[in-house]
Amino acid sequence: MYNETKSMERRAKYRFPLHREVHYKLLEDDTIVAAGSGETTNVSSGGVGIAVDEKLTIGAFIEISISWPVLLDESCPMRLIVFGRVVRSQRGHAACTIDKYEFRTQARKLKLATPIRSDGMLQRWAEGYRKESGKLRAVQA
Repeated sequence: MYNETKSMERRAKYRFPLHREVHYKLLEDDTIVAAGSGETTNVSSGGVGIAVDEKLTIGAFIEISISWPVLLDESCPMRLIVFGRVVRSQRGHAACTIDKYEFRTQARKLKLATPIRSDGMLQRWAEGYRKESGKLRAVQA
């Protein structure tokens, strides 16, 4: 049974079931086109599955903010911020790569209506990603 399951699995990394609250922003053509919330379904070192209400655009850049289950110094809540691409999506579920990540501290009490940050971090990361991809294509050609 294990060998059958293992041979059917397409992922390179093992996914761990983890159900945490998430907020996401979707970037297309240097414009944030969607933002929402949901829940992680599983996480690995290379990707994350999220349960969302809408279908996300495959290939779009995404920033996912995940509530982290462990406190910093036993008192400060943390968030895992993930930058990646949407690789699969259907209504109710999406799978995304993890190309870059960082931990951030968060307020002890979450505001009910958190405004969407407009600091451009997702845009800057996507621009750098595109530049690196262009350099790799030029070297390969």
